[in-house]
Amino acid sequence: MNVQVFIPCFVDQLYPDTAFNMVKVLEKAGCKVSYNTNQTCCGQPAFNAGFWEESKSVCQKFLKDFNGTDYIVSPSASCVGFVRNYYSKLFDNSSLHHEVQDTGKRIFELSEFLINVLKVNDFGASLNGKATYHDSCAGLRECRIKAEPRQLLSKVKGLQLTEMNDVETCCGFGGTFAVKFEAISIGMGEQKVENALATGADYLISTDLSCLMHLQGYINHKGYALRTMHLADVLASGWS
Repeated sequence: MNVQVFIPCFVDQLYPDTAFNMVKVLEKAGCKVSYNTNQTCCGQPAFNAGFWEESKSVCQKFLKDFNGTDYIVSPSASCVGFVRNYYSKLFDNSSLHHEVQDTGKRIFELSEFLINVLKVNDFGASLNGKATYHDSCAGLRECRIKAEPRQLLSKVKGLQLTEMNDVETCCGFGGTFAVKFEAISIGMGEQKVENALATGADYLISTDLSCLMHLQGYINHKGYALRTMHLADVLASGWS
């Protein structure tokens, strides 16, 4: 199966190892993976900040870069959710309407692609310790992802997964929200980290590095031993 990978801006700049690990996991699942070096951003930051016309230009480039019939897989439910749910608003009643619909059907977050398309849940990964999982707002509410990452984590040898309290509550990042409402954002991050620590977890895992970046900042500030990990990095542990 041919798969195009979309690597979000912040993953490319700050967490490139996660992108490489996603490729390793997809290849282990039997996919032929390709990366279009012309790709840039999905357009979400500008859209969320209210710059819809500027966002539209970036989104048009995304549609051009990922034109074709291949599946598109990304290590970010946030970006996938934006393409699926908001491109139709930007290009409503336009000549790109059908192209937008087609792209929305071909783009997947990593965990849902592995479980729902490839039907693979075990990659021979191993990671010793206790973990808890954070449902990102985008993953849960925009991509409808809940069981998929947990199915994958349940197959990781040595990993004990425990649910935290208020697991579906926002971590407080929200992109520009963390900048505009810093105090509220920090308070929400604190609540999420404290709930994770209460499970006795060594690892806090999610599908979205934007959430994990926010939470790791609070963890570092407090000097906690808790470590955040993206799902792709967990699935590549112990064999890659």
